[in-house]
Order: sequence, then structure tokens, then C-alpha cells
Amino acid sequence: MSWIVSLPCTRDEAEALSGEVPELDALPEAPVIVTREIDEDLGLWQLDAYLDNKPGAALLGLLQAQIPSAKGKKPHVEELVEQDWVTLSQQGLEPVQAGRFFVHTSSYADRVPPGSVPFLIDASQAFGTGGHDTTVGCLAMLDRLARQGASPRNIADIGTGTGLLAFAAMHLWPRAKAIASDIDPASIFVTRDNAAINGVPLGRSGGRLALAVAPGTDHPAIRHRAPYDLVIANILAGPLITLAPDIGAATSPGGHAILAGLIARQMEPVLAAYRAQGFRLAARGGSAEWPCLLLVKRRRYGYRRKQRALHRSNPADATFGSW
Repeated sequence: MSWIVSLPCTRDEAEALSGEVPELDALPEAPVIVTREIDEDLGLWQLDAYLDNKPGAALLGLLQAQIPSAKGKKPHVEELVEQDWVTLSQQGLEPVQAGRFFVHTSSYADRVPPGSVPFLIDASQAFGTGGHDTTVGCLAMLDRLARQGASPRNIADIGTGTGLLAFAAMHLWPRAKAIASDIDPASIFVTRDNAAINGVPLGRSGGRLALAVAPGTDHPAIRHRAPYDLVIANILAGPLITLAPDIGAATSPGGHAILAGLIARQMEPVLAAYRAQGFRLAARGGSAEWPCLLLVKRRRYGYRRKQRALHRSNPADATFGSW
């Protein structure tokens, strides 16, 4: 059983709640916040907070305090019996066009635009259905990288979620070796199922996608395949910074890293962590609030020992799951 608390809000309030909310994030059982537009013509928006347990008066008051426009309005509280809150929060997703890619649910399977590359990703227990700005930014950055002539032969998608970004990379570079990992075993099961739905072959050889349950790069298969000439990590700013030494060690000189899941004010700390590992910023994409960073690892000249991923990441640091 789970619970949902709903409150009306304005667009500005919804956008403010799309990033970190320290007052809510600090709770032992932090609610999952979803904001959505109810009526475009009238400019009506709504906040939905999903919780594992029935909310008390203190939590309701804290939620209401985030929305000044809802002062005096009674929150709508409803019990959701035998519902998966992740799936519920992702239902009704509109299709997304990002570069050449068209990401859709089963409801839009008959509306694929001509000339696009479709991926069917239904709502599930894993994040990364394509609807979030971070995922859209990564898809567009992958498309941009391919149009610039990049040809990675060894790819890693860290925090894969539903597998979408790994699928897109494999479409662009079908002969490359690729591996997708996530700290959540459910994500890997979802990725396996999505691979079958979208015709993505699984396996260890070139042109096939390997899967691993792992926090960050801490898995023998990930370390054995290193170094990578393309690493994708659509997670969160904290884990991105924690993983900077590992991703730096796992990326080949001249290789690319696509980073997302951070909000605009977190960009400089993330960049600083990766510059310390020899990366430079090559391009910024995504939205104003949710940037997507394309980094290049500087080439080094002269004798240099081979490096493997250091796998310093701690599963307790954060959930390395894709948006």
C-alpha cells in the first residue's frame, strides 16, 4: 500500500520543486514529488507526493509550506492499494522526440513519425522513460555526438534505469561493445525486458549489450572492459561527484563522458570534480534547469601505466539509478 497527497500549485512553484527540496529530502522517508500541468489554457498545475506510509499532520504541513498559493486549501490524501508508485507517477507519459529518437509508450505505438528511431518504453519500476529533461538531454547529446563523427567502440551506461540510453547508443554505434549497469536489480530486469521489446541483443560481444547490477563502476565485468571511449551517467550530482575518480579511470584518453541528472547550480561542482580527473567541457546541452554535459578526457603523451576503475563508490552514498 502507498499514499498520494495532491495540492494545486502554480507553474513557477512546480518548476521550483523540480530540483532538490532540502526540507523534504532530509526526511527519513522522503516523499517522491511529481508536478504536472492539469490545464494548459487555465495555467493549472498540481503537485502529487507519493509516500509509503499514511502522511501525518506535520508532513502535510511541510508539503503545503512548499506551495504558498495553496495556503488555506486542504490537501487531497488518498490511499493507493497495491499500486506501484513509480509506475503510477509515470502513467500518461507523452512521447518524446530528441534528435532522431522518438520515445513512446504502448499508447503511441501507432504514431511514430516517419524517419525517426522509435523506442517503446512503458512505465515500470525503473526510472528513465524518456520524459524527464535529463533523459531528453542525453538522447540529444548522443545524437549530436554521432553527427559530429564520433565512433566509440566500447560504451558504458552507468545507472541505466530502463536501458534507454544504452539502447540509443547501440543504435548509433551498432558494432560497439556496450554494458549497462544499475544499483537497483529491478532496473536490470526492466532493461532486459525492454531490450527484448526493442530488439536490442544481449550478450558480451560487439553489437550486444551486457548487463550488471552494480553501484557505480564496482563490478568485475565493468572493470574488465575498461577503458571506455564513451561513458554515460544520468544519475544525480552527488553520485556523479563521488564517481568522478572511477569514471575518470575507466575512460580512455580522448574518450567522452555524458553526464546528466544535475541541476544548473550543481554544474560547477560536478565540472570541478571531473576537471580534476583530466576532463574538459566540450559541450553543454539539455535544458536551462537540467544541463547535460559532454566531457572529453584529455590525451596524455609519454609513458603512462594502464588504469582500471577504482570502484571507490559506496552503495550507501546514493542510488546510482538513471532518471
